[in-house]
Amino acid sequence: MAQSVQSFSLIGINGFPVHIEVDLANRLPATIIVGLPGSAIRESTHRVRSAINSSGKPYPKKRVIINLAPADVPKVGTAFDLPIAIGILLADGQAKADRLAHSAFVGELSLDGTLRPIQGALSIAIKAAELGIKQLILPAQSAKEAAAVSDIEVLGAESLHQVTQWLDGEEALPQAEAPDCPPIISRTDMSEVRGQHQARRGLEIAAAGGHNLLMIGVPGCGKTMLASRMPTILPDVQHHEAIEITRLHSAAGLVEPGSGLILTRPFRAPHHSITNAGLMGNARLEPGEVSLAHGGVLFLDEIPEFRRSAIEVLRGPLENRCVRLSRAKGTAVYPASFSLIAAANPCPCGYLGHPNRPCMCTPSQVDRYRKKLSGPMLDRIDLTVWTNPVDPETLADTQPGESSKAVRSRVNTARTMQRERFHGRPESCNAELTGDEVRSSTKPTADALATLQRVCEVHSLSARVWSRTLKVARTIADLAESERVHDTHILEASSYRLPSHTS
Repeated sequence: MAQSVQSFSLIGINGFPVHIEVDLANRLPATIIVGLPGSAIRESTHRVRSAINSSGKPYPKKRVIINLAPADVPKVGTAFDLPIAIGILLADGQAKADRLAHSAFVGELSLDGTLRPIQGALSIAIKAAELGIKQLILPAQSAKEAAAVSDIEVLGAESLHQVTQWLDGEEALPQAEAPDCPPIISRTDMSEVRGQHQARRGLEIAAAGGHNLLMIGVPGCGKTMLASRMPTILPDVQHHEAIEITRLHSAAGLVEPGSGLILTRPFRAPHHSITNAGLMGNARLEPGEVSLAHGGVLFLDEIPEFRRSAIEVLRGPLENRCVRLSRAKGTAVYPASFSLIAAANPCPCGYLGHPNRPCMCTPSQVDRYRKKLSGPMLDRIDLTVWTNPVDPETLADTQPGESSKAVRSRVNTARTMQRERFHGRPESCNAELTGDEVRSSTKPTADALATLQRVCEVHSLSARVWSRTLKVARTIADLAESERVHDTHILEASSYRLPSHTS
């Protein structure tokens, strides 16, 4: 009689239920897998046969037919090894089915029957809990990641033999517990920065509100140094944010086996040679750098050196806070709410505006260089800071600057105000506000709106810039612990618009 075992796969970062149906026919021995299996699944027949034999069970000398239902959805990966092996043993009468009713099995098998860790364990556990699965059996190393889900019992197994013993009631599987993973302590600190007060202020505002920031300055003035210290002032990770960050990194295979939730905000810094697929997501529907930066920072150093198409492809995620991928293997949607921190030189040689070194670029070269960042892209950047060379006297100053701990304290206070303001709503920071929510949530005074109107008229700013300036002003007000947005907050926010990109 055919047996069915509940399992799960991944589509993007979401768990997807799959029923493993196994039937044994009295025909010439062979193993056939149907239901649009990928190459790794077709190869599982050899792994499963050796794993079953290594576990002390004979592989059935019959025609083994395995169906992956629903049969019209492509399946990939190696996580079906364990449920396929369980299904074969059940169909052959070598294991009991008493515990199958509310259980699901996911795991990759090695030839000796041991279980290897899988990708996306957290997403699978979330989906299993939604479907009412009571017990989820995973490889022991992956079970710790899935244990962060409280609505399901996650059991960790070391081998196929251990799972069959559990099915027969001869051995108990240990319940997994989420490990305590403290945030990574950075070796860098904002106190190491000398000068660059406006850039420091811009980073603080970007961290407090989740805004995008562009730093422009000559080579060696500290743009990369400032950006590398951005993670030290980012706000504390909330539990729901840690779940989303871990799901994304697990689906990309970036979570270390045996680790729990990621409690440190990501800081992704891809090289300028990265492809569009590397940024947005590849043909296997794995998340790209844009999604891996969700909840944290995407840093693009020397942004004009990136391909024009790679820069322009960021416009959608910066506006919609998500990535929609359509590939041959299907469609996936990833969250992508991040702060874009970019650095650029003012011209190709880098020394335009330097107080001592002359610029060797022609006006046409400078114009072509700056046009690598289009107007629509610049509209989506909330803050622009021009960084100047730091004089030797300031560099030699032994008095440390304000520490990251002090800045982060203000950032956390501002984010707490935003969470309270957005309670019960999907937004988590000011940068995520859209539509009419911008005015209703920012609470500008009449003087603030009048000041913003004058700024937009004088500088011919777009409606998108009007909205983003108001959101930045709201963050500045939060840092000042002000209930309303005043004209002083508008003036500071408007001072961070690009002052000379068209000059």
